[in-house]
Amino acid sequence: MRITLLEPYCTGSHRAWAEGYNAHSQHEVQVLAMEGRFWKWRMHGGAVTLARQFLAEGLRPDLLLATDMLDLTTFLALTRQVTAQTPAALYFHENQLTYPWSPGDADPALRRDAHYGFINYASALAADAVLFNSDYHRRAFLGALPDFLGAFPDCREPGSVAGIAEKSRVLPLGLDLRALDGPAPPRVGSPLLLWNHRWEYDKNPEDFFRALFRLDELGVDFTLAVLGESFRKSPPSFAEARRRLAPRIVHWGFVESFADYAAWLRRADILPVTSIHDFFGAGVVQAIYCDTWPLLPMRLAYPEHLPQARHGEFFYDDFEDLVARLAELCRGIEGVRRMPTRSLVARYDWAALAPDYDALFAHLARGGTFAVDSGAGLG
Repeated sequence: MRITLLEPYCTGSHRAWAEGYNAHSQHEVQVLAMEGRFWKWRMHGGAVTLARQFLAEGLRPDLLLATDMLDLTTFLALTRQVTAQTPAALYFHENQLTYPWSPGDADPALRRDAHYGFINYASALAADAVLFNSDYHRRAFLGALPDFLGAFPDCREPGSVAGIAEKSRVLPLGLDLRALDGPAPPRVGSPLLLWNHRWEYDKNPEDFFRALFRLDELGVDFTLAVLGESFRKSPPSFAEARRRLAPRIVHWGFVESFADYAAWLRRADILPVTSIHDFFGAGVVQAIYCDTWPLLPMRLAYPEHLPQARHGEFFYDDFEDLVARLAELCRGIEGVRRMPTRSLVARYDWAALAPDYDALFAHLARGGTFAVDSGAGLG
């Protein structure tokens, strides 16, 4: 079976997902991709460029697999002479209805932000199957659609939401977790706390560092490694934390090598997470796989990753609970180090997920649909 994977924003987790599925699928996967920059322009114009490339290469796939950064309606219109009967699946890594806008972005104030959400909405309408990387993401997108459509003056088509829901399903993000395997360094000495997210506002670094400042004031023993991609306009809390926590910092900044990144994950003891946005949380899953103990807020996609029976071990209620639980973990670090967490998320490795992807896409290519009860089964 032939699949054409369409990715107009091929960088970071988008690129890793596309390349990972291509490498592990039993199907013939052709990736048509564009460089991951200028995200707004990619959502507007990427479909035109990819349609031209698709036609020029004479592709005749059994299934089109597009990501949320593609205007699928434009792509299908421009290639209709060869794709009119080709099933199309749309995979949502994120969506522009519920993704928090940067405080420095002028579009929301100028009321130019709705168009990107409308591209996602129209693409979902045009797709034969709509796939989300977590159930939280599925519920967030479908839940936001009624108010989004209600903001328009007339002909809001509220019934279209149910139509999208009926063809929606959760298909977790595949990750190359086994690439993180390696020698486990001895975890000795002070507890090592880890930050392995982007240096951006939606990861809520303010609360993360505020909790560490409190630990410092309480005299709790810990060290800190701050990884993740930084940007020219990173939140000011990073500079403050680097100054105030300098004696505790063992690493600060992005690591270019994946091997070095994996080594830090295998070395770290605790992953305190304060994010206000994560549709899946690949970095969190990677750290858990490396036996770094997660301390998570009871929100977003995180509760889906860990067994409900163990939520009391891994989740905190509010900021004060975060500080108290983090202090407790640091003081009992030897016990924490004896409790592995890898098996809790091993199901996200491509070796486990690729067969599910393959079976689902083969079903769609044969004209199959989803059951209409919850959007979660094959019909």
